[in-house]
Amino acid sequence: MNDVSPAISTLTRAQHAERMAAYREAGVRLAREIGNRGPVRLDEKGRLDQEILDAYWKHGFYVFEGVIGAQEIEDLRRGAAEMLERAPVAPDAKVDAQGREALGLDSVRQVYRLVKPLSDPVGGTELLGGRHPSKMSEPRPDDDAPEYVVHQMYSMCRYMPAGLRLYGHPQLLAIAASINGEDFVPFNDVIFVKQPGLGGSVAWHQDGVTHWNSPEWNEGIHGFNFQVQIYPTTPANALWVIPGTHKQGRVDIKRLVAENGGSEQIPGAMPLVCNAGDVTIVNRQTVHGSFANSSPDLRVSVTFGFHRRKSVLGAKAGLSMKPYADTYDAAHIDARAAVIQVAIDARRQKHPEETPFVYEPFVGREDEFRFNDETFERVIRNYTLKDCAI
Repeated sequence: MNDVSPAISTLTRAQHAERMAAYREAGVRLAREIGNRGPVRLDEKGRLDQEILDAYWKHGFYVFEGVIGAQEIEDLRRGAAEMLERAPVAPDAKVDAQGREALGLDSVRQVYRLVKPLSDPVGGTELLGGRHPSKMSEPRPDDDAPEYVVHQMYSMCRYMPAGLRLYGHPQLLAIAASINGEDFVPFNDVIFVKQPGLGGSVAWHQDGVTHWNSPEWNEGIHGFNFQVQIYPTTPANALWVIPGTHKQGRVDIKRLVAENGGSEQIPGAMPLVCNAGDVTIVNRQTVHGSFANSSPDLRVSVTFGFHRRKSVLGAKAGLSMKPYADTYDAAHIDARAAVIQVAIDARRQKHPEETPFVYEPFVGREDEFRFNDETFERVIRNYTLKDCAI
């Protein structure tokens, strides 16, 4: 499992896939043993069943099965495909593959992150606070691979109507309230794209950067992320987690890799294999990552996270928010949280048969945040400038 000879970086895409096979099988076996998956179950108060909460806090993740219906999945696939088609052909390009003006050129913050095929763009660097200390394998792509591929897409609530409606999903918001309290607040959102035989890796890391030395540190202080899977995921392209690591404080990932003979195939990890419509929830302190997608299968994960309000209020801005904020005051948090309320109403307009989620911080203010042209301009257009990264 920790065989790294010959050097992984010299492997072709096909050789990388072969070298990963035994590790994937071991991860799948562990996933079967742990389980930690099933449908969303809410109690009579509309909050997450205690058994599921206990399982989440024990392992640092959970897989909710069959949450998103077939029609909504189709809407999300269509929206994601449109964003992909409008992506620039290179990091500094102004046009897409068809020569049209790329999407998001007028955005204050970047909409796309492109990487070299099968590469690890941040592992072993100081980017993002140095939270990815060890580099993943970078197999050699096939000869016909493009120079760059889309790795991440941002601002789904602005550019993808189905993404905004998803952000107001009543079951997902009920889960957020169950874990982070009725006054939960947003983190950010990003769509991860693992194109077949091309998708880059995300080196092993823990998401949080702000509160590791806090006297109030606990296993939930950095919040969690949802990933809505709009295509099936496999051990080859899925997110991998190391269960229970959210309880361990700052994990020395570089040491784990060194003790594993220099291989990133860390023992005890497991893939979050999903069907389309499943939703994973991962504690941001859990060690997690994904490998170069040397498989023939596409993964598109619509990702968005939430925090406890008390973790964010007064906290120093972290990660990509450092250029845009110093500390998060109540006005900053309220402006970003307003996206939730607009999303709830956007979803209500599309799905009148559903019972909308009641978001406690905006009770009594719902009419100020109905989804319309005015709230799109006021709340949605530049909402990523108010993200709450910690």
